[in-house]
Amino acid sequence: MNGRVLIAAGSDSGGGAGIQADIKTVTALGGYAMTAITALTAQNSQGVFGVEEVPPAFIRRQIELVLGDLGADAAKTGMLHRAEVIQAVHEGLASYDFPLPLVVDPVMVAKGGQSLLDQNAHQALIALLLPAARLLTPNLPEAEALTGLAISSVDDMARAGQALRALGAPAVLMKGGHLDGDDLTDLLLTADGVTAFRGRRIATTSTHGTGCTLASAIATGLAQGLSLTHAVARAREYVRQAIATAPGYGRGHGPLNHGHTVAPFGLDPAP
Repeated sequence: MNGRVLIAAGSDSGGGAGIQADIKTVTALGGYAMTAITALTAQNSQGVFGVEEVPPAFIRRQIELVLGDLGADAAKTGMLHRAEVIQAVHEGLASYDFPLPLVVDPVMVAKGGQSLLDQNAHQALIALLLPAARLLTPNLPEAEALTGLAISSVDDMARAGQALRALGAPAVLMKGGHLDGDDLTDLLLTADGVTAFRGRRIATTSTHGTGCTLASAIATGLAQGLSLTHAVARAREYVRQAIATAPGYGRGHGPLNHGHTVAPFGLDPAP
């Protein structure tokens, strides 16, 4: 189906989240992934143990060179840890001749609890990226941090989603995985109303990179011409199967099986 997706995000040395998960996801769904790396992290399934920053001017240069030559059909942002980085990404994307459908995953806290967003960057995220986004995809702690609202129910999710739309995001996908219980609900809030996506929790620790993966899967769908609702529905099913078939690597929150859509090439078994 093709579809060029430019991703501005941090690198995950463990391969489960960040740029690595983004590239795997876009490729597995038939798209073409391009990247602007915003930071290098030393991490594995047990946590983040170090971050090396990429200069904002170099981040912007990556974006402008890719867009000026290869072009893009959609963009996705992940870890943008400082206001200067958010500014560089915003300026780089704004340099493109055509507005790109942008999926903003407001990566603020790692799975292990480590903060990945400077407090000074909150306002830059709200002021620059929310109005430019086609979709914002916060988990509940991120939505609480951005709105100041406590979220403990699906009704609270809806209120927080509307508050995020009032801050400038035209559409918000509220991810309900942090609520208690085995029944899961995600809410897609747009100018047309609220669409609920429901499912059952999978009992597993292989959940590292689910947010990155979902956002990149949605961006791929938008790049391929899917409607927002169809792109979200396909992305959720892709992530669910990636969790269900996860390889079980690592001693902490393990990675997903991003390649479950790729058929084996029928290699002969080893003699």
